[in-house]
Amino acid sequence: MALIDFEHVTKTFPGVVALEDVSLCIEQGELHAICGENGAGKSTLMKILSGVITDYEGTVRVRGNPIRFRGTKDAEAAGISIIHQELNLVEQLSVAANIFLGREFHRFGFLQQRRMDQAAAALLAELECDFDVRQRVAELRVGDQQLIEIAKALSLDSDILIMDEPTSALTEAEAERLFRVIERLRRRGVTILYISHKMDEIFRLADRISVLRDGRLVATRRKEETSPREITHLMVGREIEATQFAGRTRGELLLEVRNLSLPWPGHARRWRLRNISFTLHRGEILGIAGLMGAGRTELLECLFGAAREPFEGQILLRGRHVYFRHPIEARRAGVAMVTEDRKRLGLFSQMNVRENVTIAHLTRLSRAGIVGKHSEEQAAGSVVQRLAVRTPSLRTAITALSGGNQQKCLIGRWLLTQPDVLLLDDPTRGIDVGAKAELYRLMDQLARQGLGIILTSSELPELLTVCDRIVVLAEGRLTAEFSREEASEHKIMEAATLGALEPSDD
Repeated sequence: MALIDFEHVTKTFPGVVALEDVSLCIEQGELHAICGENGAGKSTLMKILSGVITDYEGTVRVRGNPIRFRGTKDAEAAGISIIHQELNLVEQLSVAANIFLGREFHRFGFLQQRRMDQAAAALLAELECDFDVRQRVAELRVGDQQLIEIAKALSLDSDILIMDEPTSALTEAEAERLFRVIERLRRRGVTILYISHKMDEIFRLADRISVLRDGRLVATRRKEETSPREITHLMVGREIEATQFAGRTRGELLLEVRNLSLPWPGHARRWRLRNISFTLHRGEILGIAGLMGAGRTELLECLFGAAREPFEGQILLRGRHVYFRHPIEARRAGVAMVTEDRKRLGLFSQMNVRENVTIAHLTRLSRAGIVGKHSEEQAAGSVVQRLAVRTPSLRTAITALSGGNQQKCLIGRWLLTQPDVLLLDDPTRGIDVGAKAELYRLMDQLARQGLGIILTSSELPELLTVCDRIVVLAEGRLTAEFSREEASEHKIMEAATLGALEPSDD
């Protein structure tokens, strides 16, 4: 008897069939990978199992018994927990408070904070994390926040664990830590349902692989009986062509950064960034590589006027000195940025697709302070068509779209401002292989049209695929620069790790 049985499960949202007649069995103790493009129905199926979605057709059986959870508490009581792709943390609370939110330790009506801190520290130690459990979540980067979500799920001690893109915000080193935790959980007999777009992870971890496409289950394969190529083909219904981006012509000097340094008040290292210098030309894609905490995001924030502290050094845009104190100033000068944390820093969750796409462009769509609805519809429609955004309409809530389509809307938002410099901070995090290929082609097209693009990514193959040059950061310092021909994963990782050991000049 299977541990979990989905029998003819169907789920519809307004204008969208998310799941259609899905029947799937999960065996006890296996790691079962769930694959599919964004919008295929993977997360919807897992939200049904974890009690997030309670209104659906069909039957779900757990240990042979039909279940219909009224909420996540019911699922947790049944031994099921989920690590969501989109973070669900209370930013103003501490790490420990987030891990045990709603399950706080009490004795005689008093909160046992010390006991909670110790338990949280033990969970983070299992994940080989070393940040302070009393630190506010808002002060942490998205990769660290992802690890807190994982610790929160582990704290439930469930025997069925759902992982929805758990490594999407993690560096390779952090992902390796998670894989070690997964192996320990499997030895304990925990059943894991694993959603990922990363074929190397799937074929490393999974026992069986199920593929969803357009809300339907199209195949289930044992790992040894299939290949990444077949799974990718099943996901998208077509072959993904190998992407080649040779032959771009580099234009005039567009951006120059000289000795940029960003202080880190109260930290022993003193500087988040120290003496960073590089250039960006028109028609060029410049990659920024580095481990978590190396300063990739902080560097882009300095360029976009969003740095937490005043920085030192010089930034020259088209030969003129600039110092942006706010993103509005950067936007007006022709600099745009797509942030790494889509949910917290990118989307306006109460707005629809049209409003999210046009919000940075409203001054050009208005007359006498009044936005022309027809002009707004045309602008948003052009973005949706150009980037192949899958949405029932421009009036659909942005939160109803898949993660990949939300990301396309954010990129389209900034393209409407017609920037000269486009800053992309890990833009393909949580996006499937088909959408990634589309975004790679879009980046190439934009570069050929004369944009200068700076791209950070946690995935080295991505940087090696699309970038003309790659600079490497280690602990806030630039440790190497490679041309496309010179770069390799080995060289980049060496510069990202060993480079940080070089003597400091202060």
